[in-house]
Amino acid sequence: MARKTLAGRRAFLKTIAAGSGSLVAAGHARAQGQDLSQDPLRAKTPHFSPRAKRVIFMFMTGGVSHVDSFDPKPRLFGDHGKTVKIDNWQGKYGDYNFYFKTPDWKFRRGGKCGTHVSDLFPHTRELVDDLCVIRSMSSDHTNHYEASLGMHTGSFTFARPSLGAWVSYGLGTENINLPPFMVVAPKTPYAGTQTWGSDFLPAAYQGTRVLPGRDPVANVTPLIQPRDLQALELQELQRLNRLHLAQRNHDSSLAARIRSFTTAFGMEQAAPEAFDLSHESPATLDLYGLQPGQHEGFGWQCLMARRLAERGVRFIELIDVGSSANWDAHGDMATHRPLAKNVDQPIAGLIRDLKQRGMLDDTLVVWTTEFGRTPYHQDPKAKGREHHHQCFSSWLAGGGVKPGIVYGATDDHGIDVVEDRVHVHDFHATILHLMGLNHEKLTYRYAGRDFRLTDVHGHVVRELFA
Repeated sequence: MARKTLAGRRAFLKTIAAGSGSLVAAGHARAQGQDLSQDPLRAKTPHFSPRAKRVIFMFMTGGVSHVDSFDPKPRLFGDHGKTVKIDNWQGKYGDYNFYFKTPDWKFRRGGKCGTHVSDLFPHTRELVDDLCVIRSMSSDHTNHYEASLGMHTGSFTFARPSLGAWVSYGLGTENINLPPFMVVAPKTPYAGTQTWGSDFLPAAYQGTRVLPGRDPVANVTPLIQPRDLQALELQELQRLNRLHLAQRNHDSSLAARIRSFTTAFGMEQAAPEAFDLSHESPATLDLYGLQPGQHEGFGWQCLMARRLAERGVRFIELIDVGSSANWDAHGDMATHRPLAKNVDQPIAGLIRDLKQRGMLDDTLVVWTTEFGRTPYHQDPKAKGREHHHQCFSSWLAGGGVKPGIVYGATDDHGIDVVEDRVHVHDFHATILHLMGLNHEKLTYRYAGRDFRLTDVHGHVVRELFA
């Protein structure tokens, strides 16, 4: 009977590790020059004093139109239907004649700073005094897969460790009972799970996926009671695994699995409490646009982000929709309206909630997409817009950034950056810096070279700092 119980426990723990998504990664990554006998998720000292303790990274899948959201272009209203000559059409060079397309929403000033935001985001517009809007973002690729991969990993062509994985690697965890990197996503975006993967970093650093619903993280309910028996079985399993690891000191997957058992054991207590909204006040639920008992929607994701941030999770990513029915508005820009309505109030609720709890100052909130959308179209009667990587908009809040400012500028029609370009690599370097990490020193040796998130690129945009 004892043997059967232990075997069952082994199977259960294995299931937990797999079900948590990132606690154990399949693959053959090898940690070179790392002492894997130590806990890979132990808290680590940053390179310098951080401005932010944690990141909430909100990713809007599909390419939000900058000229319909955060980058007002009055000229487009007057020049609608006029021809424009383009020499770079989605990475292809030549002479192309297109037609300007008017924005589908009006822009209005918000807050005391007067930053213009379109009617797509009325709730967010009310909070522009807390936002640092970057209108000069640029990417290297016009396809969703590559651009999404680039925004998450810094690489537009190959799988690489994600931003959240690098933060986890650089700083470790503040709560041993929860993973340092969690991804709250109903569906996977373009590039799939690579967007939160660890690639050649030790497997313990990749994101743990949380699925909206009544069972957000699979297999965290204990199957064996009492808990002290469970602890004894785990202790014995860990002893055997460490003996095995001693003979395979460079096996990152095994080291991650060993760590995952401990995390899973702690998550049996920590995770159910973290996802239990029964003690949240009606006022708080209303702030996020939630109904009592609701377990899905972007409002639920945003409230989960606040609760996970409170409990020491370093990097929390929120992904609104998947690789279909998203912001990719080729056919009709009207599809932006329900997508914006889905996220606008919850985002504003999150900012307000963090602020009133005194958490916004040390929480970096990031809002971004993979690229923008063209201010022109091949068809003068077109209702949609195409992919546009030359420029787009993102914004930051809290975490040591200047509130109520606009940084960078695009030309009169939103075709290209004309002032203070912020490439994706610069964006990543800046986020790492706010977390106390030097993007040039945060490296990992793999395949004979030192890799970093920003590769050989990137500069910190210090003008954004408060």
